[in-house]
Amino acid sequence: MSQSGESTGDEPVVRCAAGAFTGTVRDGVRLFAGIRYAQAPVGEARWRDPRPVPAPEGLVDATRFGAVAPQQVNKAMDLGPDPVMDEDCLFLNVWVPADADPHGLPVMVWVHGGAYTFGSGSQPLYDARRLATAGDVVVVTINYRIGGLGFLDLSGFSSGDHVFDGNLALKDVLAALEWVQENIEAFGGDPARVTVFGESAGGGLVTTLLATPRAEGLVHRVIAESSPVSSVYGRERSQRVADRFLSLLGEHDPARLRDVPAERVVDAATRVFAQIPAVDPGTIAFSPIVDGDLVPESPITVLAEGRALPVPLLIGTNKDEASFFRFMKSPLLPITDEQIDRMFVDLKVEDPLLTLPEMEQVRAAYEDTRHRAMGLGIARDVGFRMPTLWAVEGHSRVAPTYLYRFDHATPFLRMVGLGATHGSELPYVWGAVDGPTKGPVFRLGGRHAAQRISHRVMRRWTAFAHGHAPDAADAVSWPPFDEDRRATLVIDGVDRVVDDLDATVRAGWGDEVLAFT
Repeated sequence: MSQSGESTGDEPVVRCAAGAFTGTVRDGVRLFAGIRYAQAPVGEARWRDPRPVPAPEGLVDATRFGAVAPQQVNKAMDLGPDPVMDEDCLFLNVWVPADADPHGLPVMVWVHGGAYTFGSGSQPLYDARRLATAGDVVVVTINYRIGGLGFLDLSGFSSGDHVFDGNLALKDVLAALEWVQENIEAFGGDPARVTVFGESAGGGLVTTLLATPRAEGLVHRVIAESSPVSSVYGRERSQRVADRFLSLLGEHDPARLRDVPAERVVDAATRVFAQIPAVDPGTIAFSPIVDGDLVPESPITVLAEGRALPVPLLIGTNKDEASFFRFMKSPLLPITDEQIDRMFVDLKVEDPLLTLPEMEQVRAAYEDTRHRAMGLGIARDVGFRMPTLWAVEGHSRVAPTYLYRFDHATPFLRMVGLGATHGSELPYVWGAVDGPTKGPVFRLGGRHAAQRISHRVMRRWTAFAHGHAPDAADAVSWPPFDEDRRATLVIDGVDRVVDDLDATVRAGWGDEVLAFT
């Protein structure tokens, strides 16, 4: 705060290089919301790299969240009451424990998920009050451009007067991290201890940062929850996605693209989002791009070969990742026999030199499951678990690496067949099981067990951010992964460490890293 305790009445004030901001105090935290970290990416700045924002004069009201990125309403994604959507969405929020020593706290920067197409950093689920106070950390949650405005690569359509940039969302995240480096000390955070963490698409961005040279010095630790590590594609494929988008948009003239209303961009991008995995099972429309510049190589290759930024990594997946996609009738994961067979054919076409396991060998790894569950297991492992294992094996050679699997599910989630599904760990990470929980998750009980697990998870995540091993009092110690023991922390009612938990699955898939280009 300029850390002098300056305030206007009961409202805290922070003065830093980015400006002077007045926030609020509530429930044990100082919250500074809706801080602009880059210029508005609108008009001629649409589909261009984020640009630094000059420090405004006078006090800036930082008591309300900024606009969220334009997107279609998704019933699985609670954006809060009456969210404002606008292309002018490059805002971040800072949560600081009110009673902590306001100097040099570890910083945790959250990158939200949402299939690269939905979500925001100000979702009610990501209220950081409990995480910040329980772990004595500064938490920063960010918005970035998503969908067609953040992940579409139109650089191949650039002309002299109309230039388009690529990897915009990843560059937004980097711009936010640069803002943190320059300003977080004034809020009480330590710019030399920044843990970047994210889930699903946010996890994919976070693991991509590990293969992004420009992220060096901005990222000191990483937590990746359910990261689609291998779902990062090259320029040729991104060009095909862009061609499909422009055809659906009905506009190919570069001079007019920036005049198209954002709603039409979102509509065309959402249709591409649904079409791509139907045409090419196992792939998604939007993701970071291996552009040979910002992202020189495929992140899964860099991680698997032990060449990523050598920073400590905590990474894992959930036991029943794919059940959510079946429940939502989402096309994002290949679940049926036909989709799985087509995915293997496409992998061979994409890379004829790839040594693919035989389907009989893969299916043998799931022989103890029902046929209906076999597709869910294969989808879970090709989308999340196997890429995570490949990444862990390589990264553990260059930095301390911790592997987990989240197995806990409330009685209701087990009853409806979702189990420990994709995203189900999030309320535990954010302490949301302590407050009023929307939906029927605790309809059949289980809240007290969930609260105990949540407190352990928050302690483990924040201990890691403090620079320690991710341990919690009165719980089993979590050893780092190595290729001899292959220790995995299984998070459940009682945490346990299992050596080589994934031996059968690894044997089924083999050692070859599978990735679409």
